[in-house]
Amino acid sequence: MSEFFDPDLMGALPDLFIPDATAHDWQAVLDLVTTSGWQWRFEIGAVEQPLQAAASIFARRRSRDRRAEGLARPRVLAIFRCWSETEISFDVDLRELQGQQGVDVLCVFLRTIGGRLGKPVLMTPEGGSQEHPILGYDPGLGKVTLR
Repeated sequence: MSEFFDPDLMGALPDLFIPDATAHDWQAVLDLVTTSGWQWRFEIGAVEQPLQAAASIFARRRSRDRRAEGLARPRVLAIFRCWSETEISFDVDLRELQGQQGVDVLCVFLRTIGGRLGKPVLMTPEGGSQEHPILGYDPGLGKVTLR
């Protein structure tokens, strides 16, 4: 499994996603970020903003096609990209996830989000195909598994 945490093989920012999401799921993630004690920042374009409700973020995107991003730091940098109401997309920085401790941190993070939503959280190499995730949280098993 260590090869999945090698920035030279995976890219420094592998892609993570939660398919079949809803605005309600997005709101649950935003609530998790703000209530968890994680450090976070929310930007629209390159301008830091107060965090908005998911419905407001996506209404703004429809009217002005601006990019919205949220940065959370539970114990690793995670960059959430508010590009679609139907898919939660984010990256993690593998340079911060080295060794078994890094694997453990990522697994706890994925279980926290996937457990809150009751949905899979899947990871592909940076720019990889979503049809071929390499690992992910399985809500039926309640744990992160290799794919």
